[in-house]
Amino acid sequence: MSTADEYKAEGNKYFTAKDYKKAIDAFTKAIEASSTPNHVLYSNRSASYASLKDWTQALKDAEECTKIDPKWAKGYNRVAGAQFGLGNFEDAENAYKKCLELDPSNAQAKEGLKSVENATKARNSNGDDMGLGAMFNDPNLITKLKNNPKTSELMKDPDLVAKVLQIQQNPKANATQLLTDPRLMTIIATLMGIDMDFPTEDPSAAGAASASKEEPKSTDSSSSKPEPEQSQPKETSSKPTTSETQKEEPIKESKPEEDEDVEMQDAVPSDKDAADKAKAEGNALYKQRKFDEAIAQYNKAWELHKDITYLNNRAAAEYEKGDYDAAIKTCEEAVEQGRDIRADYKLIAKSFARLGSIYLKKDDLENAVKYFDKSLTEHRTPDVLSKLRSTQREIKIKEANAYVNPEKAEEARLEGKEYFTKQDWPNAVKAYGEMIKRAPDDARGYSNRAAALIKLLSFPDAVRDCDIAISKDPDFIRAYIRKANAQLLMKEYTHCMETLQEAREKDSKLGGKSIHEIDTMYNKAAMQRFQAIDGETPEQTMERVSKDPEIVKILQDPVMQGILSQARENPAALQDHMKNPEVAKKVNMLIAAGVIRTR
Repeated sequence: MSTADEYKAEGNKYFTAKDYKKAIDAFTKAIEASSTPNHVLYSNRSASYASLKDWTQALKDAEECTKIDPKWAKGYNRVAGAQFGLGNFEDAENAYKKCLELDPSNAQAKEGLKSVENATKARNSNGDDMGLGAMFNDPNLITKLKNNPKTSELMKDPDLVAKVLQIQQNPKANATQLLTDPRLMTIIATLMGIDMDFPTEDPSAAGAASASKEEPKSTDSSSSKPEPEQSQPKETSSKPTTSETQKEEPIKESKPEEDEDVEMQDAVPSDKDAADKAKAEGNALYKQRKFDEAIAQYNKAWELHKDITYLNNRAAAEYEKGDYDAAIKTCEEAVEQGRDIRADYKLIAKSFARLGSIYLKKDDLENAVKYFDKSLTEHRTPDVLSKLRSTQREIKIKEANAYVNPEKAEEARLEGKEYFTKQDWPNAVKAYGEMIKRAPDDARGYSNRAAALIKLLSFPDAVRDCDIAISKDPDFIRAYIRKANAQLLMKEYTHCMETLQEAREKDSKLGGKSIHEIDTMYNKAAMQRFQAIDGETPEQTMERVSKDPEIVKILQDPVMQGILSQARENPAALQDHMKNPEVAKKVNMLIAAGVIRTR
């Protein structure tokens, strides 16, 4: 099996285990390992993103799938599912139609079109369908009911199946059938998660039976949304084989939801459906930047059903509106209420994260850090971690800027000079460090601290300080000389001589006040580089020097060969050539190596 197939099988395994993040990682590795673009891998990764309700990424992968193989009908079902999740019903409809153009018998697309139609009607309708539109709006509903032990026997009746299909097509018009057919009541109870049995066909008896059961749990409101692949297996299906390289691996796609809602206990499921409908309307208004109207819908949703997702959404609208104090109050309420109803920790983490963002907008960095940290305690996400670290860096920068004081910096400089004179090198370093904090743009602080660090034999730190000083003031010659001194003490002769050559060029433009000191140190570095090693004869020294890569390079330079030849006949001519800085550098190197003798 190829590496791509191994990763693909691994992704399927993680998906079956509902570990969608690891599934995404595995499919990503499979895509990277594939020698040619594979539309199936993009389709499977799209399903994984959709399971995490990341509709944007799901759509991106689905579109890449259809781009790789425009003739593969199922790819357009992926596109349709992602568009549905984003609330783009018209785009979802177009994608399902494209699938049917390629595969007219595709049942997934046919059911999907019905779901889109029903969702569109529900969005545009002000009538009351008793919540059936959202509950029955699932393209795989018939299959699920046939496989559910509580409804499988009922669904063997063709007449009942026909009634379910009629409710799917027109929930409002067919809602009254619930009052006349107790089997439909069993179906709706199953969809709501209520364990109801109907020993008789008497509706009152049925109600009495249901009253004795445990408090029902709400179903995931997204169960009414279309699942883009009809051929996908149930979560209990066995792992697919990987030999079918051009057949899509069975992947169960998540349900289109705009928010990450968690399943919580709900004593009145119909209120949950109505709350989700209000939330969806609020989301649509939010996207249109009609924040006041969106807030009203989120309030309505919260009044109908206690799910802090609605409060988090309301805080987002208040934040975008610019009403930060109201957004803070809403987030605090979300945390408090979330604790009471035992909301999912991820939702509470979102409330804390939003509080951090609000305080960051208000330039209250301390509180921003506080709430970002609280969010990470509840649930760690890369985005919030990045915000926390960025805010902490900003606090440090502000603190550093607030500490800047030129007068205090001068006091620290004089204090450092006094310690240096007394040869108290540690306190000199400390004083110059204080000078740097008080005046971070003054190159002298770094250069002076480098001088003290050299005395403490901390040569690498001295070089770093000199580099900072040079970056602050490129014409500060003293920083070059101190850097060269540290390099010389580390026996980095080549680097030392390069630093001094740069210092010579800078100094010559500034009047040449330090040229003598620079040349003296340059010659010292060159002599130490080429001086005889203990026990070495002059002939051995010359032989070693002649093999030095830099000396060999200079001697092989045609221009230098001409200059040296001319100098042998007319030594005075060499002085004219020395006016060229580059030639002077090479000649001084040869003099230091003993190749050229000046006597």
